[in-house]
This record gives sequence, C-alpha cells and structure tokens, in this order.
Amino acid sequence: MSQVRTRPGLGSALASLRDNPQFRLLWWSNLFFFGGAWSQTLVLGWIAYELTGSEFLVAVFTAVRLAPLLLGPLTGALADRHHRVGMLIIASGWAFLAVAVVALLASAGLLSYGAIVIGGLAVGLAQSPSQPARAALVLELVGRENLSNANALNALAMNVTQVIGPALGGAMIAVLGAPTTLWISTLWYAASLVLLLPLRRYGRAVTRASERMLPLMINGFRQIGRNRLALAVLGVTLAANILIWPVYQSFMPVFARDQLGLDAAGLGVLLTCGGVGGLVGSMIIAGLGDFRHKGALFVFGTAAWGAMWALFAVSGQVAVSYLLMAAIGVFSAAFGVMQTTLLLITTDEGLHGRALGLQELAIGIMPVAALALGAIAQVVGVGPTTLCSSLLLIITLAALAVTEPRLIKIGSQSTRDDDPSAERPARLR
Repeated sequence: MSQVRTRPGLGSALASLRDNPQFRLLWWSNLFFFGGAWSQTLVLGWIAYELTGSEFLVAVFTAVRLAPLLLGPLTGALADRHHRVGMLIIASGWAFLAVAVVALLASAGLLSYGAIVIGGLAVGLAQSPSQPARAALVLELVGRENLSNANALNALAMNVTQVIGPALGGAMIAVLGAPTTLWISTLWYAASLVLLLPLRRYGRAVTRASERMLPLMINGFRQIGRNRLALAVLGVTLAANILIWPVYQSFMPVFARDQLGLDAAGLGVLLTCGGVGGLVGSMIIAGLGDFRHKGALFVFGTAAWGAMWALFAVSGQVAVSYLLMAAIGVFSAAFGVMQTTLLLITTDEGLHGRALGLQELAIGIMPVAALALGAIAQVVGVGPTTLCSSLLLIITLAALAVTEPRLIKIGSQSTRDDDPSAERPARLR
C-alpha cells in the first residue's frame, strides 16, 4: 500500500489518486456510487411528482430517503466490528438490486408511489449506513500524512456527482424516459461494486466480532464523550446541519424566484456556481498536502462560509449573488473536507467507525432542522431567516473556539495525541 507523503502545490492536488492504486479504486467506486445516488434520487422524485402532483408527497419521499442517516450510531459500530470493504460491497449490491426492482416496475408500468417510497428507503439504507465504513477506510488506505488530500479528493468526487448527476439524470429523462434512466442508474452501482472487489484484503475490523453491539456502542460513545476535541468537531458539524445546510437544501428556489427574480434556468446557474466553487475549494485543499493548521482552516473557513451566506441573504443583485454563491461553494469545502479529517485524527483507530457514525447522526438532523427553519421563514421570510442562521453559526464557532482553544490548533503539532484527556483503548476492544 503506497503512502507517499503529499507535498503542497497544485501539482500534488491529485497525489493520492496518482500514487495510491488502492485509494484510486475506492475513489472511482465512490464516484459511481454517488453518481447513481444523485441521479436516481432525481428520477424517483420526478416520477413521484408525476404520479401524485403533490409537493408534500415528494417531500415525504425525500424525508424517507434520508431517514437512514439516523442509524449512524449503529452503523458506525458495525464499521468498527466488521470488514469495511465487505460492508461497501454489500451496500453497492443492495443498491443495485433495489434500483433494478424499481426500474423493472417502472418499465412494466406498475410503479406506484408506495413502491417509489420503499425504493428510496432501500437506497437510503445502502448509502447512509455505509458512510462510516467508507470514510474510515480512507485513512487505512492513505495514512495520516495524506488524509487531508484524500478527503479533499473524495469531496471533489461528491461535488462532481452533485453537479453532474442530477443534470445528467434530467437530460436522460428528457431523452430516454424515466424507466431507462433508472436502468442506467443500476449500472453506476454495478461499476461501484466491481471496483471494490480488488480491495477485499483491506478494511479489516478493529474490534472483536464476538463483542455485543450495545456494549460496543456504549463503550465507544463514552470514550468519545471524554474527548473534548472530537466533541468540538462534532459540535461544528451539528451546528452547520441545523443552521446552514437546510438553507441550501430547501430555500434556494425561493431565493431565486422571490429575491432575485430568476426562473428555473437562473436557479440552475445559481446552483452550478455553488457546485463549481465547491470543486475549486476541494482542489485547493487537496493541493495543500499535509499542511499545518488544519483546525484553523476548519474553524475560520466555516466562519467565512457563514459570512458568505449572511451576505447572500441580503443581496438583491443577481450578479453579486452568483459570485457569493461561488464563494459559498469554495468555503464550504473547508467545512466538508476538514470535519471528517479532524474527527479521524482526534480519535483512536478503534473508535473511527463509531465517531463517524455520530457524525452521520449529526448530519441526519438536517431534515428536522429544515422543517423548523421553513416554519420560521414562512413568517419572517427566507432572507432574515438565513441571515440569523448564518450569524448564529459564526457565534457558535466563536464560542467553541473560546471554550476549546485547541480546536484551532489541531494540526499545528503532532495530531496523534491532540486530545491527551481522551482514553486511548487497546486496538481490540
């Protein structure tokens, strides 16, 4: 397994892909898996709206699709207890079968709204619970020195699929029809599965398979609860998914139409600006190599992300809003890339799956937060709601930096023992 230390510079931005064949296989597998996820989510949402004509029922489908995020603590423990590559192979195979059944029903003209919801849940059960195993596997493949570079490249893959997946799915619906588009989505999952097969000797379990799940979870969460740095990182993740991500997921059509006077095409340009900004931000972080001051980039970059959202909330100019959305994308990379990197370097190897499971749970709060922010926006408007949410995120970051000043200093020295107060368990626990 190649673990050549990544040096700063744009030429090294693709270092983990270029120098590490195992990570390259995982990266391409991730690209196909999430490309399939984004495209089939759009297609199923489209069919759900065609069948029901109800925005509410489409929202119900989306909520059910995201519900497996709440299983993060359980699936994180599974990622520590079982073979991680095996879990990813099962997830890809399950997604392939689930979408194939839905595609078969669609082709036969038998696809109902209930089947769409069940299909969305099945894909969600393949995607969300596999995330802790997927993220923990990266560290094993590339090593600590290349972790930031590899996570940035994974974020790049996510941004690519988020931009291209829905666009490609929409184009295929228009040209080929929804059933054929679903069949093509199954091929994405099949490719993801095939690419994982050569990695079967990696992704070893880090706890005894005989250990019972509930004590394993409780023991892990107890240790993470004593790790103030890990809790601070998770706190930022939770705050961002309560205050900012629901704005992007729910309010963008409202901003486009009511505040900027844009049509659907204009909304597409606005979202593309954010996606391109995310690609640029991920490439910049990937090019930094094993840089110092990772915690500072996380805190100040996330604060800048919040500041750009605050400016966007009060902007009424289309051109300015396009630029601000691009800046939002750039700074979002500091949050998206570093939250996982810092969580991995501040927790013991035997806790990685469970720590990432808690991160998945923090992300899973987003649909509930979206409902709350939506209710507030219904009364005061999306602009004031977003402005207040952005400022609250900045205040939360400042409070965390004051109460746990080591958060900003992560990466300024050796990161192996960034939190000496945390209990370091034996490898088999």
